[in-house]
Amino acid sequence: MRLRLFRSPMFVMLVLLHAYIGIRLLVPFGAVTQVAGVGLLAGCLWLLPQGFRIRKDRGPWAVLLPSLAVGFFSWLLVLTLFRDVSLVVSALALSPQGYEAWTRMSAIGVMALTPAITQVGFFMARRVAPVVDVDVPLADLPEQLQGFTIAQISDIHVGPTIKRNFVEAIVARVNRLEADMVAITGDLVDGSVRDLAQHTAPLARLTSRHGTYVVTGNHEYYSGVHAWIDELRRLGTCVLLNEHVVLDHDGAKLTVAGVTDYSAQHFDPSHKSDPQGAVEGAPPDALKLLLAHQPRSASLAAKAGYHLQLSGHTHGGQFWPWNLFVRLQQPFTAGLNRVGRMWVYISRGTGYWGPPMRFGVPSEITLIRLIRA
Repeated sequence: MRLRLFRSPMFVMLVLLHAYIGIRLLVPFGAVTQVAGVGLLAGCLWLLPQGFRIRKDRGPWAVLLPSLAVGFFSWLLVLTLFRDVSLVVSALALSPQGYEAWTRMSAIGVMALTPAITQVGFFMARRVAPVVDVDVPLADLPEQLQGFTIAQISDIHVGPTIKRNFVEAIVARVNRLEADMVAITGDLVDGSVRDLAQHTAPLARLTSRHGTYVVTGNHEYYSGVHAWIDELRRLGTCVLLNEHVVLDHDGAKLTVAGVTDYSAQHFDPSHKSDPQGAVEGAPPDALKLLLAHQPRSASLAAKAGYHLQLSGHTHGGQFWPWNLFVRLQQPFTAGLNRVGRMWVYISRGTGYWGPPMRFGVPSEITLIRLIRA
């Protein structure tokens, strides 16, 4: 297994990229700095593949270090590329002496910024997500639903590096909001019920007036979706699989529908995502809220007559510059957006996936408040 991994085309590409970084950054310096730099790059190259061979018997840092190496390498590569662009510009704009000085100074800048950004990004990822308040203006909102609140959490990714204490802190913060309902919009877990049930158990303590509603994300399907549906129901949440419930809030009706993940049919044909089917039989005049993991459910949801869709999946890109590429797959990256007459809110995620890093794209617990337009 290990031999195949180190012979793979991806590993060969990683070797070449590390060599490129070493050549571009270390040439302006003496032998001592070059040897130290090569050692650091070799350590990073050794750590990266370890993330693909996570074992249960490993301690938390044995899992965190390879994940951190991914984020470290990402920033090292991006900053090296930006430095090379700056060298082209400075070659045209500066004197030979100025160019030589910038060559050395910019290499030092990359070497200093990369660990600093990695450390800040790690802190931002591992902290308890702050609360983001979002007002959604809706025409003809019933008086009784004015100020109705939804606490949304999404993309926690309980798994190799996110454990019970992380979940407990999220639950405590959500409960302090005293929301009317809680919505979990998918990608809650990365692993089996057997391995992670003790870490998701605090979700049973989520409290709100109308309860907790959950939809599946793509990672639930990677992790044994049917077992997770049973476990989440055992914890007291309402898992919505292309179906809806009607809440009575002080005499006004609110339809809360939920669809399976946009890609669910590839794992279970009976789970094909169906926004139209999820709302069939709902009161025609009731406000319609859809929970859908991926933003790209929005076009079908708008046609089905929903007023608001809550989604996640994108992580807002998680950290720059990868957030710039989200739009290649999804219609929106984050925040409040519009599709026809329907609002779509995309959470940046309450946890993280892969590298424990968030830089420029903070995590969030969202408090959605319905207000009259």
